[in-house]
Amino acid sequence: MSPRTASETGAHGILALSTGAFTICFAVWTIFSIIGLGIQQDLQLSDTQFGLLAGTPILSGSISRVFLGAWADRFGSRRIFAGVMICAACATFLMSLANNYVLLLLGALGVGLAGGAFSVGVSFVSAFYPPERQGMALGIFGAGNVGAAVTKLLAPMVMIALGWKGVAQVWAAVLLAAALLFLLFTREDPKSRDRRADRGAKAVDLALFLNPQIWRFSLYYFFVFGAFVALTLWLPHYLMDVYGLDLVTAGILAACYSIPASLFRIYGGYLSDRIGARAVLYATFGISVACTFLLSYPPTDYAITGTRGLIRFHTEMALVPFVVTLFVLGFVMSLGKAAVFKHIPLYYPNHVGVVSGIVGMVGGLGGFLLPFAFGLLADLTGIWTSCFALLFLLASTALIWMHFAIRAMERGATNATAVPELPELQGFGEPGLPPAPARTATLVDWRPEDPAFWQATGRPIARRNLWISTYCLLLSFAVWMVWSVVVSRLPAIGFAFTTSQLFWLAAIPGISGAIFRIFYAFLVPIFGGRLWTTLSTATLLIPAFGIGYAVQDPQTPFLIFLTLALLCGFGGGNFASSVANISYFFPKAEKGNALAINSGLGNLGVSVMQALVPLVVTMGLFGTLGGGPQTASDGTAIWMQNAGFVWVPPVLIGMAAAWFGMNDIASARASFADQATIFGRRHTWVMCWLYTGTFGTFIGMSAGFPLLAKLVFPEVDALRLAFLGPLIGALARAGSGWVADRVGGARVTFWVFICQAFATAGMIWFLNAHNFWGFFATVLLLFLISGIGNASTFQMVPAIMRWEVARAMPNVDEQARLHQAERESAAVTGFISAIAAFGAFYIPKAYGSSIAATGGAGPALVAFLLFFLSCAAVTWIAYSGPHGILRDRALRGRSPIARQGQTA
Repeated sequence: MSPRTASETGAHGILALSTGAFTICFAVWTIFSIIGLGIQQDLQLSDTQFGLLAGTPILSGSISRVFLGAWADRFGSRRIFAGVMICAACATFLMSLANNYVLLLLGALGVGLAGGAFSVGVSFVSAFYPPERQGMALGIFGAGNVGAAVTKLLAPMVMIALGWKGVAQVWAAVLLAAALLFLLFTREDPKSRDRRADRGAKAVDLALFLNPQIWRFSLYYFFVFGAFVALTLWLPHYLMDVYGLDLVTAGILAACYSIPASLFRIYGGYLSDRIGARAVLYATFGISVACTFLLSYPPTDYAITGTRGLIRFHTEMALVPFVVTLFVLGFVMSLGKAAVFKHIPLYYPNHVGVVSGIVGMVGGLGGFLLPFAFGLLADLTGIWTSCFALLFLLASTALIWMHFAIRAMERGATNATAVPELPELQGFGEPGLPPAPARTATLVDWRPEDPAFWQATGRPIARRNLWISTYCLLLSFAVWMVWSVVVSRLPAIGFAFTTSQLFWLAAIPGISGAIFRIFYAFLVPIFGGRLWTTLSTATLLIPAFGIGYAVQDPQTPFLIFLTLALLCGFGGGNFASSVANISYFFPKAEKGNALAINSGLGNLGVSVMQALVPLVVTMGLFGTLGGGPQTASDGTAIWMQNAGFVWVPPVLIGMAAAWFGMNDIASARASFADQATIFGRRHTWVMCWLYTGTFGTFIGMSAGFPLLAKLVFPEVDALRLAFLGPLIGALARAGSGWVADRVGGARVTFWVFICQAFATAGMIWFLNAHNFWGFFATVLLLFLISGIGNASTFQMVPAIMRWEVARAMPNVDEQARLHQAERESAAVTGFISAIAAFGAFYIPKAYGSSIAATGGAGPALVAFLLFFLSCAAVTWIAYSGPHGILRDRALRGRSPIARQGQTA
């Protein structure tokens, strides 16, 4: 059924009526959240009796979803839907006449039927829409959960005027009227006649209970819906006891959680249709794991025995971050609700009702069982945040189960884009959408060296992946190097760290970033570029939040700052995986320029950070959400926490862009063992030495210059100029890739090292003369030359590895050698970037050690000059000189066999 046909046949009107009816059903289902207070007062019920009475409709509504859904499949969902509403309305009215506890319990069982209407409505609504639009339709229908908020907002006013019995009678009348309107203005769904004629439906329905996939979906819904209902009930109690709020404020905050968490279900349906329910659920559970982990950490007092006695500090999530994190959790849970039910019509088109009933039953049981579990955990552990620890366990289990189930299906399918019966394998597409390469998460057919394929299909996909990866890499460099600016400001806001400690803090991100790169260089072929880029970008949130909280308290111990400095290395590690991933997307004719753009604009993150952070710390950018200002030594107010918090929104955008916009390449999959051959190639280690001379200089000077300039030239505000060097270096790298492609990477690299030695000699001269502007000019020259060298050394790698693989594998066919060379080039590119990243450690540490030993930075600069001369000599001997393997630009990149043929 096309979208136009669906509209013309009244599907939208049926959806509106069904959503309105379900909203009223949900309002009736949760009626005891309000009238239960009046019943408890009238009948003098104990807390246990009250809890059983309030939970009975939730329990009966959950269980009834199974058989109501099965009846909907067998007898027609329209008549079952209307019948459920009529029965629930009668039960609600009769309950108002009850005068003892037992009769109230019986009435509550009947009221629960209103909650069972959900599985019937899913079966009814989904039948009117084609598969590619069912997610949006079911998302709109499921937004009827907002009926709980309707009851919370309106029922108190009615109860004040008419009492709890009046509320029950009014709600019953409204539900009965809704049932009559539903019967008058809707028609039977298109598939009801076929379902009623299916005499084997009963046997199939019973078999569905043994399907593990349905129980997997049920676990998803147990978390996204059951935990949502449980938190709606639990939050007022939690907020009052943990944060000391009054009932009104706690109720408002709870309502602010429940209303958006219902309405955003519509957007979840839209996303499920557009990008696939699988992608939405990955985002739901991934973000939920992060949020519940943060929420589960209890208020803690630490006492650490240090060299000068005990170091004490306290950690606790304040109210505003708690509410924000909770809102994010509710938002992604609402998306997940829609995504779960997007799967059901696709997998089980003939059994939507019964499967919806099973899944809905388990989800509803979550709303019944989890509040009791929350209370039990609080009693047993005495820790309020234990409820979120349970949710963390649930979300983690769901994420792991889903991931391994999908991987198992992928292994069983020869082509993931051609398996319509397995919708989760569709990636960005669902059944009914064209399996175009641009809409598929995994690129099975990828031939960048084929000119026709590249022009028609490959280039747009490669460029999209390039720009998303570059954006994420820019953020990674910004977070990696933000420590260089934060450290230089710590003494001014009351942190009593020694000069040696400050240099250690500036150098530690370089160590951790370099170490992470060693591992990251091999992870893209194992996990896939799309997944790994998303995860590695997400790790930037840890140091961003950590810095934002740590700098607000001058009593925060050095150990915490040392840990945060190590975690900033996550950003440095991302470079290795980014360049390794991008190298697979482009043909060799464009690889150098693509890597130059990715690396160069990624390096630009250092300059962006050094320009942005000094600006944002001067203003209360996030208001009360970010915390109050600190007072600097000169009396000015400074919001140093913004140096970390400012990266949180861009990182979240980068995560979403990577997951929804990037691709994996099937042919790039490889194990660590497949890539480990690079360690036996001598040129791997030679290029490590050379790239340390180019990129190690760039990143080391970026990390060490701000603090060095502040110590050597205290009379000059060098921090406001620090961004210029990384800016020039990054732009030089991004804009000079074509030079290496045209002239030859080895030739450019040789002259880069000669110029670096010259620039270092100038730095020594002006440093001895105590001439800041001359010193700064030579520093900028060093950044410029290093940026050009970064591009030229990367351009050398593919040509070297093609030569090396051909030499080592002469009996293998050309296509296999090319594939092996591509794999090794990606691994070598990532690995040498890991080794070179140690420059972010040794350059700042060399400056600090030189100043401590001699009182100046001259000895360190002399050592750097000698190192650059050694790099120039190695480049000349191995690559660009008379006996170098890349000496002839016309033969650059050809195998030894090809070169011999050319010579002959």
